Amino acid sequence: MSLSDHDHGAEAEPTPNSDGSTRRLALVAVVNFVGFVVELAGGLLFGSVALISDALHMLFDMLAYAMAFGASYTAERFEGGEAWSYGLHRLEPVAAFLNGILLLPMVGYILWESYQRFLNPVDIDPVLTLVVATGGLLVNIGSVYILQGGEMSLNERGAFYHLLGDASGSVAVIISTLAVAVLDLPVADPAAAVLIGVLILWSAGKVLRESTTILLERSPIDPTDLRNELTGIDGVERVDDLHVWQVCSQLTVGTVRLVDLATTIEEREAIRSRVHASLTERGIDHATIELTESLTSDATHADRTGHTH
Repeated sequence: MSLSDHDHGAEAEPTPNSDGSTRRLALVAVVNFVGFVVELAGGLLFGSVALISDALHMLFDMLAYAMAFGASYTAERFEGGEAWSYGLHRLEPVAAFLNGILLLPMVGYILWESYQRFLNPVDIDPVLTLVVATGGLLVNIGSVYILQGGEMSLNERGAFYHLLGDASGSVAVIISTLAVAVLDLPVADPAAAVLIGVLILWSAGKVLRESTTILLERSPIDPTDLRNELTGIDGVERVDDLHVWQVCSQLTVGTVRLVDLATTIEEREAIRSRVHASLTERGIDHATIELTESLTSDATHADRTGHTH
């Protein structure tokens, strides 16, 4: 009986939910660019810093969606052969990370401009500002409708968080404009801009946290729980080595080296099948499994399998 058997690949290695995801990101980018142009023009014409802030939020979101679209489109169509074993799917978390970074200077501008408006309030045209802000809200709602539904990639989730922030920002602009028109509170406009800045920071933090987790290869599955689960499989004596990481949000990879108690090839295949099923249920798409015999000494184990602990 062979002492070291390897199983490369889960039953089916899925590729990211590609074509639909890419089309949705492209459509959302176009929709948000139109919304940006309209809101920026309205903010400049009617004097609303909150509207300008919301427009800038849409601009950076549009750039984020365009970057995400480019990463997704390239990853889908790149054929690098064996030299690029997972293609360019790693572009997804890289693009998401850059999108999160791009949000930070926008927050700085919004807060600075809001501070200036606190010091020197500017009259705004409440009626026309309200019309444009409502249009911006409809754009955000339409974009959310395009993206929602089904399992979203990291880029789509990033876009979704941005859109929720945009929608909240549009609501803030509408409320602040009503406050200016009804209660004569000009400070409400820069206050709404500050609120939008906080929402953008929240979006940036969410995207940066998720993308960094993938880039630094943090396990998406609790390794202790998974190790205990594998150890509890009939025929497994112990887990010698376990690694789980993500190439992108939709491709999880795992390697595991197990010491088994099998005495026949048939028993070993049955153990491998059970391990495979367990890893698949945990969401691991591509698995490499090594089964080794139960031996009495670590030194012998290292010599006979070619691996050390």
